Amino acid sequence: MRTTTDAAMVSAPGAPLGTTTAPVGSAPPQQGARVLRLVKPKAPKQPEQHAMHRPLARLLLAPAVGTLFLWMIVPLLMTIYFSFIRYNLMQPGEHGFAGLMNYEFFVTDPSFMTAVMNTLLLLGSVIAITVVAGIAVALLVNEPFPGRGIVRVLLISPFFVMPTVNALLWKHMMMNPIYGVLAQVSKFFGAQPIDWLTDYPLFSVIVMVAWQWLPFAVLIFITALQSMNREQLEAARMDGANAFQQFRFLVLPHLSRAIAVVVMIEMIFLMSVFAEIFTTTGGGPGNESTNLAFLIFKQSLMNFDVGVASAGALFAVVLANIAAVFLIRMIGKNLD
Repeated sequence: MRTTTDAAMVSAPGAPLGTTTAPVGSAPPQQGARVLRLVKPKAPKQPEQHAMHRPLARLLLAPAVGTLFLWMIVPLLMTIYFSFIRYNLMQPGEHGFAGLMNYEFFVTDPSFMTAVMNTLLLLGSVIAITVVAGIAVALLVNEPFPGRGIVRVLLISPFFVMPTVNALLWKHMMMNPIYGVLAQVSKFFGAQPIDWLTDYPLFSVIVMVAWQWLPFAVLIFITALQSMNREQLEAARMDGANAFQQFRFLVLPHLSRAIAVVVMIEMIFLMSVFAEIFTTTGGGPGNESTNLAFLIFKQSLMNFDVGVASAGALFAVVLANIAAVFLIRMIGKNLD
């Protein structure tokens, strides 16, 4: 005897779909009759079955989540601990509680305000250069021309150069006052070569960092331009809009989200610029090219004061979080 789910049922001509007359085997179907097979639908999974798998999923994720948590929280807790004690490597036996003395010492350091201003100037200058130049280069490369693929690869390649190598290239090949490229250009036009790293140290660091981060901005802007609707540009061109009007009212609003992304990512990473300064100017002359990251380095590895350096590191963390709050609000408005 067959069950209803496995039996083939027969319906007469003209009968509604799903109406059965006789099971298979009892009588041969009439000519023209439709044979239907009834399939029992699968029962949906019960919520209890999903709940049974949740502990297993959390158990499998626990090692990775725990490792990441420890990797983040342990250095932060150690930094907070060292910032409240007297910890100088030249005096290894004195580890007493210092309270807020390390913070006060770091903030009242004569180099502190100079380092903060240099950090903000470096941050704002590099972001402005990369955004403006990145949009211009992206607009040029976005138009079709022979060898466009090779040009795009060459434009993006400086971003993959390590910061130390980038600093050495600019220090010896470009800005050397004797055999550098800029010195040779100055001699060709009859001008006196400039010792860039001595006369304009912070400007030299800004040029190095901007050169390395410009390809990143170009890549983001090219990607955004590729998704732009060409029909809008054609319609604006047919309505008599010139190139500047198309850029002002169509291209620039379309790039607003890409600009916000570039500003956010660059601000996060440029807060900790160190290799270019350490390799080229050493923070000098004096403190003219010292930023917060290099000031923390001087307190920790030059003055051997781990407590003051830890206080400075926490100050940099607070400053970065304040900047991140404004950036998140700005990007949230652009994404609405």
